[in-house]
Amino acid sequence: MRHENILDAVLCHAAEEIATGKVEANLGGCLFKKRLPRSEGGKRGGYRVVVGYRRPNTERIVFLYAFAKSDKANLSEREEAALSFVAESFVLASDKQVIELLAINSVWEVQCYE
Repeated sequence: MRHENILDAVLCHAAEEIATGKVEANLGGCLFKKRLPRSEGGKRGGYRVVVGYRRPNTERIVFLYAFAKSDKANLSEREEAALSFVAESFVLASDKQVIELLAINSVWEVQCYE
């Protein structure tokens, strides 16, 4: 997400939508695809984001991969399988494991407040 310069506020809004079931595609298991707008436009020419999520845990929505629609049409089967594995690992990770990953900057946390 950082490579594509997607703002935290955009991710927070997307997380709210994901938690309520508003996703563009259920890729199976706990893997979903969500469209995000570019800062200068709407969702149509924006980004596609692959997210790991398992309901009802709204505190752990993992943004795994983002790509501009203009750069890539879709995920390959191999990419989807790899992302599915990673998503499942993050969703099932203990809080202690997540804290350890945050401590070594392997993942970043976005804090969303109303």
